[in-house]
Amino acid sequence: MTQWNGVLSVWKPEGWTSHDVVAKVRGILKEKRIGHTGTLDPQVTGVLPLCLGRATRIVEYLQEQPKQYEAVICFGKATDTEDSTGEIKDTADCSHLTESQIRESILSFVGEIEQTPPMYSAVKVNGKRLYELAREGKVVERKSRKATIHDISILECLGIGTSEPTVRFRVTCSKGTYIRTLCVDIGRSLQVPSTMGKLVRTLSAGLEENDSLTIEQIQQAVSDGSLEEHLISIEKAVSFIPSIQIQNEYATYATQGKGIPFRACSFTPLTQQLYRLHDEEGTFYGLFQVPEGQFALRAVKAFLPS
Repeated sequence: MTQWNGVLSVWKPEGWTSHDVVAKVRGILKEKRIGHTGTLDPQVTGVLPLCLGRATRIVEYLQEQPKQYEAVICFGKATDTEDSTGEIKDTADCSHLTESQIRESILSFVGEIEQTPPMYSAVKVNGKRLYELAREGKVVERKSRKATIHDISILECLGIGTSEPTVRFRVTCSKGTYIRTLCVDIGRSLQVPSTMGKLVRTLSAGLEENDSLTIEQIQQAVSDGSLEEHLISIEKAVSFIPSIQIQNEYATYATQGKGIPFRACSFTPLTQQLYRLHDEEGTFYGLFQVPEGQFALRAVKAFLPS
């Protein structure tokens, strides 16, 4: 049986949960060890990187990478779910909003912001997920969370001067950002109801649509034996982590779990900085760092050469 190790980027279809995608791919590949790098709501489409086999050990690092979305914000109505799937709970005529007002409001959210997780989210409160409480008709107090909006580009403004204008924008943000809530907060800053009309994730873990396969394409690739060509290696998947080189004679230290002295390194490593470790031939040994109070590189996640 084929052992799959690497990152497979899937283009998640609408109507599927992230768990649905994992379960389907697990069945296609006959691979038990699969982890995804960030949940997408069922109605959201887009990039969902899956870590296969040994690559499940780098999920935590890929999750921390910025994500990018294309979203549509609809002014003039608010829903209980903060997106178009919910029940309308408020409406207003937004024909007074100008394009410059809308642009100024949206761009003002670049930087560090605070968000209150929506009731229809997977956050747990007292051991129960918020969406479970919401389905029971309950609303509970939620603690606000910090998020970072790295960049926003406004792509299209439609219906300006009408009662329900819409704006399509691209946002690059940190892990844990709720784009639904961002859309609601933008409307709140303009003192009008708003909701998220559509959302597509266009970037995750450094991977884009062009790097991704649909479920049907994965099935075809397994059938014709070409899936390996679409896998991103563990080393490439963590290429955003700085690299450090060691002398070949110390390579056995990396494979035996020994501390690697600074004299063996291409430069003096920083304490608690994570590095991709290579020897002089470019062989990848995994992720290493210098623990606090020590003077040697030690393995955090070792990936022994095959």
